Amino acid sequence: MKKVDAVSEIIHFNKDLDQRRVKLKFDRMREGIFAFFRATCHLFYQSLPQDSLFTQAPVVWTCGDLHLENFGSYKGDNRLAYFDMNDFDEACLAPCTLEMLRVLSSILIASDGFNLGVRGQTDLCKAFIRSYCSEAVTEKSRWIERSLSSGLIRRLLKSVKSIDRSSFLNTRSRVKGKRRRLIIDGVKAFQTPKSDKEEILSIMENFAKTQKNPEFYRVLDIADRISGLGSLGVSRYVLLVEGRGTPSGNFLLDLKQAKPSSLGGQLFLSQPHWENDAERVVTIQKRSQAISPALLSTFSINGRPFILKELQPSEHRVNLDQWSGNLSEKREVLKSMGALSAWGQIRSSYYKGAASSEEIAHFAREDRWTEGLIETAFEKVHNFREYYRDYCKAFDAKVLGTDS
Repeated sequence: MKKVDAVSEIIHFNKDLDQRRVKLKFDRMREGIFAFFRATCHLFYQSLPQDSLFTQAPVVWTCGDLHLENFGSYKGDNRLAYFDMNDFDEACLAPCTLEMLRVLSSILIASDGFNLGVRGQTDLCKAFIRSYCSEAVTEKSRWIERSLSSGLIRRLLKSVKSIDRSSFLNTRSRVKGKRRRLIIDGVKAFQTPKSDKEEILSIMENFAKTQKNPEFYRVLDIADRISGLGSLGVSRYVLLVEGRGTPSGNFLLDLKQAKPSSLGGQLFLSQPHWENDAERVVTIQKRSQAISPALLSTFSINGRPFILKELQPSEHRVNLDQWSGNLSEKREVLKSMGALSAWGQIRSSYYKGAASSEEIAHFAREDRWTEGLIETAFEKVHNFREYYRDYCKAFDAKVLGTDS
């Protein structure tokens, strides 16, 4: 794999995005290598391995940016709690080994602080791969239920089940008189320009007319949403809507612009035609997950595709603060993640050019490729450590092309 000029690529990728958000993104990327890794999916795929392990593996529907923090718990559209992959912004048809390379690299970076050594890190990678293979060969897709979960995943599922929506509302909004208003704190939310608000209100009014309960989607307030890392820079909003009644029955919605897949643009694979990128993301998410998040849908604003869904607390995602406990607990979490990856590919098999479940199973049985995959992940992470050092030097010298 050839190395790339990381700083130049980062500047180029972010130059046309909202610079208020980009400044926050650059600041957060400086905080640690995992944050840098999360925010630079495009950089990860700038240099793709070209050996047969990656060019001849079964082509599957991938989420495109699979890493530890893109797994989490959420309430599905049936209002039950699920743990699954939960970010499909980069979804595309790709060799299954590229998806695994991304998640294994995230495991290696996340485990840097555990003093495990190469053997211990390799053991964690094997836990993920072995679980993926053992589930892929069954050609059956399942899901993770709270009653059968343990450790970190069980805690996340319990937190979703027990969430008090009214309490969550109060963390993001305040009641003034008889109405709620969103909290504009410069951390989770910025003030939305008046012209943008008017445009979103108009679009939401038209969208509501197509729904069974139009009043549910009546917008009470709008703010620019600050969340994530990879998506920082794209247009994203939090909407306070009427829901089941003001003020205690109000709902919070997440409205995010959909951009082209970083991985899909680097592959010499024919991708299906989509009406827009929001359709791509939502279609593959619904295909890959056992149950989709609540209120998931798409529409366009001034020709730009957006994804709408219920806003859920960010603490229900796996993050490095939760990535604690003994080594056996880490292995169990990674086994669950490996299984979920296989189940998602099985659910979306055959669809629009994806390999059959039989092809995926056959590949998983011939597991001699696993050692080469782990070796490539170590190489990728070595390069990313150098990229991060280059980035830190550029950030500290204030040469990133922002006002920071």
